[in-house]
Amino acid sequence: MKRAWLAAILATACAGSAQARSPFQERCEAMAAGSTAAFSSHDNGYRIDNTIPYRTLTQMKRPGVRQGFVLGLTRTESRVAIKVDGRMLEDPAAGLECVVPRIDVSLYYQPIVIYIGSEFEPDTCAYREILAHEMRHLNSYLAYLPKVEQAISARLAHRYDGKPLYARSGQARDLLQREIDRGWMPYIKAEMSRIEQQQAAIDSPREYARLSKVCQGEVQSLIGSTRRTPS
Repeated sequence: MKRAWLAAILATACAGSAQARSPFQERCEAMAAGSTAAFSSHDNGYRIDNTIPYRTLTQMKRPGVRQGFVLGLTRTESRVAIKVDGRMLEDPAAGLECVVPRIDVSLYYQPIVIYIGSEFEPDTCAYREILAHEMRHLNSYLAYLPKVEQAISARLAHRYDGKPLYARSGQARDLLQREIDRGWMPYIKAEMSRIEQQQAAIDSPREYARLSKVCQGEVQSLIGSTRRTPS
């Protein structure tokens, strides 16, 4: 429905596909030349927390699940910020206006926290193995950010680069904002959330089984002793 409405507005602005562009359109297109969406992405670093027991980490990752255990956990949250502005031109006689969108998109992570169960002392074999596993999660987050920026940037460029957006007088900015809020923001958030599929793949049952047996049974020994300790 939204695309059909926009197409109708564009058709009105063009005064029919068979006719030449109006002076108003030419001015709008000249104003839009060279315009592009601006992008930035960054992470906010990471820290390691070795103060929380593995049982608590298990509940943090799997609330209400009693079986299995989580020795380490990497946590962050992605954020999307979009600022929208644009230059305007108006054709009062035709009752039309155009806006050249200026869109600034920022993608970033909240500071990443790597938790390792407090039962595991730093510099032990078990600690190093768990940390190595969690670093895979960290590196996956960091590697994904430029990839998603590239993909979203290409989509935005296809839609907006050098292209004015036409609307009835007084409606162009609202139309642009609705397009961002209802279309682009949900799409970008969905793209950012796809990283969680990669995170889940790292935590495969095979990997959990491997970690439980590393360091000549050191992990199993520690987990077994904590299980026998009342909480």
